[in-house]
This record gives sequence, C-alpha cells and structure tokens, in this order.
Amino acid sequence: MTRTRLNIFIEPDHAKRLDQVAAHKGVSKSAVIAAALASFLSPDSEDQREAAIGKRLDRLSRQFDRLERDQNVLIETLALYVRYFLTVSIPVPEGQQEAARAQGRARYAQFIEQLARHIQRGRSLVREVHEDIGPAEATEPRQADAQAGSGTDPQEVHHEAA
Repeated sequence: MTRTRLNIFIEPDHAKRLDQVAAHKGVSKSAVIAAALASFLSPDSEDQREAAIGKRLDRLSRQFDRLERDQNVLIETLALYVRYFLTVSIPVPEGQQEAARAQGRARYAQFIEQLARHIQRGRSLVREVHEDIGPAEATEPRQADAQAGSGTDPQEVHHEAA
C-alpha cells in the first residue's frame, strides 16, 4: 500500500491533543489522523451525523410537547382556581380585615410548607394530574375543549372544585 506524504499545519492545541490521543491509544499520530480523515470523508459518517441530529431533534420535540402540555395544565389550573376563588370569596368587613390578613399569612406559610414537601418527594403534581385524567383525556378531548369554550357557570366551578 502506497501512502502520500503531506505537510500540514495545525493549531498548537490540536497538536497537543493529537499527541495525547496517539500516546493513549498506543498508535502513531499518522494512524490517528488517517482514522479521523477516513471518518470525516466516509459517506456513512454524514448519514450517521444526520441520524444523530434527527434523534436529538425528535427528543427535543417530545420534551417541548411535554412542556407545552404541562404549561397548559398549569394555566388551566390557575384559571380554574381564580374563577373559583372569585366566585366563593366574600368581602371582609373593615373590622375583621387584620384577622383575615393574619389568617391569609398563616395559610400561605402552610401552602409553602406543603409545596416544599411535595417537591422534596420528587413527585410532579402535573404528572399526577395527567395520570388521573390519562385515559379520559385521550377519549374525550373535543368534549373538554367544548366545555372550556362554553363559559362554564361559576356554580359548576364550585361543584367541580369541591
């Protein structure tokens, strides 16, 4: 087998790395360069790169879809809570406002403690919601969309939340 001699110039960092790889693998620098060049020029390497990029894009698409789904659950949950809260909350008389604020602070502290415990468990509430509605979500998506756009009566919200 005849080989062609080439004189090439490479960056000092690349030269240092080439020395390290050749020494680590116990082969000559020419062998490392020949293998790298063969891989770069191989028609299969382009297909492999394309396949790897395709896999990454597919994985990113699935992650994006999950994020979008979770965001929709969070938005709907917040909207439902706000509607419920505004429906069932009554105005507090002037003389009881300070007591109501103190009770609100205590409830908020309790909420934060519960949230911290839930996060420490490593369990996702959004995932639990998806597990709870999983089969129903797949079979009745149009019905849920119709209800969401129908302007549900606030009294229905109270019954749903209870």
